Amino acid sequence: MEEDSGATDGGPAAAGLAVIQAFVRTLDASPGVYRMLDAEARVLYVGKARNLRARVANYARPAGHSPRILRMIGETAALAVLTTRTETEALLLEQNLIKQLRPRYNVLLRDDKSFPDILIARAHPFPQIRKHRGRRTEAGDYFGPFASAGAVNRTLNQLQKVFLLRSCPDSTFANRTRPCLLYQIRRCSAPCVGLIDEKAYAGLVDDAARFLSGRSSRVQEDLAREMQAAAAAMEFERAAALRDRIRALTAVQSAQGINPRGVAEADVVAVHAEGGQACVQVFFIRAHQSWGNRDFYPRTGAGAEAAEILEAFLAQFYDATPPPRLILMSHAIENADLVADLLAGRVGRRVELAVPQRGEKAELVENARRNARESLARRLAESATQRRLIEGLAAALDLAAPPRRIEVYDNSHIQGTNAMGAMVVAGPEGFLRSQYRKFAIRGGGGGAGGDDLSMMSEVLTRRFERLRREDPDNAAGAWPDLLLIDGGAGQVAAAAAVLADLGAGEVAVAGVAKGVDRDAGKEEFHRPGRAAFALAMNDPVLYFVQRLRDEAHRFAIGAHRARRARAAGATPLDEIPGVGAARKRALLAHFGSAKAVARAGLADLRAVPGISDGLAQAIHDFFHPRG
Repeated sequence: MEEDSGATDGGPAAAGLAVIQAFVRTLDASPGVYRMLDAEARVLYVGKARNLRARVANYARPAGHSPRILRMIGETAALAVLTTRTETEALLLEQNLIKQLRPRYNVLLRDDKSFPDILIARAHPFPQIRKHRGRRTEAGDYFGPFASAGAVNRTLNQLQKVFLLRSCPDSTFANRTRPCLLYQIRRCSAPCVGLIDEKAYAGLVDDAARFLSGRSSRVQEDLAREMQAAAAAMEFERAAALRDRIRALTAVQSAQGINPRGVAEADVVAVHAEGGQACVQVFFIRAHQSWGNRDFYPRTGAGAEAAEILEAFLAQFYDATPPPRLILMSHAIENADLVADLLAGRVGRRVELAVPQRGEKAELVENARRNARESLARRLAESATQRRLIEGLAAALDLAAPPRRIEVYDNSHIQGTNAMGAMVVAGPEGFLRSQYRKFAIRGGGGGAGGDDLSMMSEVLTRRFERLRREDPDNAAGAWPDLLLIDGGAGQVAAAAAVLADLGAGEVAVAGVAKGVDRDAGKEEFHRPGRAAFALAMNDPVLYFVQRLRDEAHRFAIGAHRARRARAAGATPLDEIPGVGAARKRALLAHFGSAKAVARAGLADLRAVPGISDGLAQAIHDFFHPRG
């Protein structure tokens, strides 16, 4: 541990040390969670302890602290504790508080998106195979996680060729009268029209489940045996179809990349830390196959060590993602037994944490570690370029300092209909996609032609009113330093007026207009109260601004198209009180269309699963109002 003398009497951490030393005298040896607070009662750090007095007393020592911990001590003005019955409870409470409070000096997992699975939904006599994301609440067999939606889609594409399982929703299945295109191209066995019976289809489902569980050799042997039998019986078309299925199965296996023979199920987690930043690589091994990898860049709490980063990552990452039976790690962590107990409690079975030293498992970890090192090197290089561009943007716009958070706004609509506002966020580390936001314009788009000024005013008003409610002191760093608006002087003036009305007039605003010819490269920049200006066509800062504007435009168009598609799929059923998404699906699956629901009699409506007598009456009355 790096020592620092700044914690001695009169040093920068002296006041914080005195606070901690006084607080230690009030503690006992109970397990629990402690919080370091600054002078404005904002949480600096959340930690857990088996023995609160002993753990907090470590911070009361005048020397022996890393620069990161020393800075935290210097900012500490108060402490708060919560006692628990066990250390495992303390660890769980610590992770909940970190997720909720996002303290500055804790390691934080910033990408908390769920990972996709493959689901064989078994609630239907002819199970459907499809991609699934989110909690595993539906009845069926789940296989995953996969590193990305693309990895799932590629695997599903090949599995359809091998096992011929249906991918259509139940409502489509119930209303088919002839085979669809997937049957014609040999990717479905067409159970919807009776071209395969339930028993034979169940055999295909079992084969698919065996393959996804790692027992693919038997599946291949069965297919080869069937192909030989078909050829011997001179059923050459059937033999050719089986041959194609065997080839597709081989393609699935070869496409999985690294296929460890000695590891059936594991996550390989490796961390590399450098320059105050870190990359964590996670490789997913399932059924002796690599199902892809993802890299993460957690906030390191101003420079935590690799083992601390890894321990915090495991506790946060597996909060929403089910852990496998084995987790192979690049570093030994301090509380391995405690983390293993926490993960085991989440999934109801044993979870093993290991740091392999030799053999195939060690090679898997070293591969992940190398990827983490290379990914972080690329990110650091990109960050350096990004910082130079942001500094250039600050100079071009005459800002007092380079912005740490840039928010870019754009609107999208067609003649004012289905209007959507969009906000994208960028900073020194690039685009922060998890912080993008969409705004359904409540004013309807301002009339037939659309009023971009009123749309922008509405979006900014909603955005900054929410910021004032949720983060009034900018403790979470959610307030922008610069707003970029797609537009000219009018849009900039409207945005500045909104910010001034909401008490956020210190936020810098700039508009980017396409210029007289509306050509890329001739953009004009607008600032409140200043003359418009342009940058040289080959200026890297101009390319940077174009990239920011284009990303906001792309996101806004995507949001608008999604809203328009939802509007196109709307039915009168959406207007009936008590008919939500699930009951709407049940009605459409039973009757085939909203028109058929409208024509249905009361007795027919009562026959739909999930529709009570009272709701059936309400639906009938909606379509047949009494005079």
